[in-house]
Amino acid sequence: MKRKYFSLAQIFLCLGLVAASASPPPNIIFVLTDDFGWGDLGSYGGKFAPTPNMDRMASEGIRFTQFYVASPICSPSRVGCTTGMFPSRWRITSYLQERVNNVACEQADFLDPKAPSLARVLKSGGYATGHFGKWHMGGGRDVTNAPHIKEYGFDEWASTWESPDPHPDITATNWIWSPQDKVKRWDRTKFFVDKTLDFLARHTNQPCYINVWPDDTHTPYVPRPDLATKYNAGNNHEGERNFQAVLDEYDVQMGRLLDGIQKLGIASNTIVIFSGDNGPLPTYQQKRTGGLRGSKLSLYEGGNREPLVVWWPGHATAGKINERTVMNAVDLFPSFCKIAGVKMPDEIGSKLDGEDLSAAFTGAEPIRGKTLFWEYGRNETTFKYPQPQTHNRSPNVAVRDGDWKLLINADGSGAELYNLASDRNETNNLASKETELTKKLSVAALGWRRSLP
Repeated sequence: MKRKYFSLAQIFLCLGLVAASASPPPNIIFVLTDDFGWGDLGSYGGKFAPTPNMDRMASEGIRFTQFYVASPICSPSRVGCTTGMFPSRWRITSYLQERVNNVACEQADFLDPKAPSLARVLKSGGYATGHFGKWHMGGGRDVTNAPHIKEYGFDEWASTWESPDPHPDITATNWIWSPQDKVKRWDRTKFFVDKTLDFLARHTNQPCYINVWPDDTHTPYVPRPDLATKYNAGNNHEGERNFQAVLDEYDVQMGRLLDGIQKLGIASNTIVIFSGDNGPLPTYQQKRTGGLRGSKLSLYEGGNREPLVVWWPGHATAGKINERTVMNAVDLFPSFCKIAGVKMPDEIGSKLDGEDLSAAFTGAEPIRGKTLFWEYGRNETTFKYPQPQTHNRSPNVAVRDGDWKLLINADGSGAELYNLASDRNETNNLASKETELTKKLSVAALGWRRSLP
């Protein structure tokens, strides 16, 4: 038998391939910004305040232009991220509030802990899990029996007032914030970034999944004193100059997050996903939506289309703009599991509304196969709507299929049809011209709405 000899180069190549195949799972850092606008980032055309750190994240990573959240308001949007399912399936339809208003909104008081949980699945696959920031999926106000954050699969957490586990340093009183808080309002994002970096430093031998969910850039806008002076901010906690100052500080903290990851020597094995939970309010004459129609509380694009930036040095194609992949927050659950190498239990995977689009995180442009649906606004008394209502208030059910988006009221009235490929700002209603398509999408949207609890 003739012996086969291998050169040193071949041996090293084989060893390299083995090492590559055995590379550890990446850390996954999910930054979910509160009430964030399409036009808030410089890389998306924003001009409110310099955002060099978040723009650096985009220039060194991938920027998406067709990313959607699951709802135009915070609680159901966060449920969509957590469960990989449309939030109404778990009876979360608006922001979680007092019990009497939750009943009026036809919603539960908290996310059922039996629901699928991304953190729980990743934890079962060996991940250390942390949640630092706003929760708002149960707890706060008069809801005192909400499950603790631990029950959703998190090892550590530090959260705000709207949670079952408010951190005492940021909740001195029974409200979202107060001047008595040990950590001042303008330092809260820094507080959450510090918690994140500390968690990563203590788990260098274990992959980490971390929610970084600050409550900036949600009102009230209480800027750091020197930035308040820089932007001539006043005492109006919803004013545009106050917002500019808060956005400036928020960008500084996102830079600290990226720099901290690099100083820990884990940047090449850490993916940071940056987005927002819903559109902005106030919009300042639609400047914060980048001209998109709508806002928070609206199913028009300004309410549920969000920036999405993926930063993953050595993996995400630097400077790429993905304008093709239509992605929803419910897709993050299966996508994160895929890049983590964690097998999702079959009984969970079969229930998800999301699909694995993780190839987009490294530069591919996968096409979403499932239809997208949204709802917001089941009645006139307990649901808030954008002002003025004439232009930004939408019908209360929406569907997107391909380039087409239809909005319609649950009673079948008020159908609006837009081709988003040519009319991203939803100015030209084609429902009366595209009658067959309007009928087809109306049947789909209303059938989905009737299927919900």
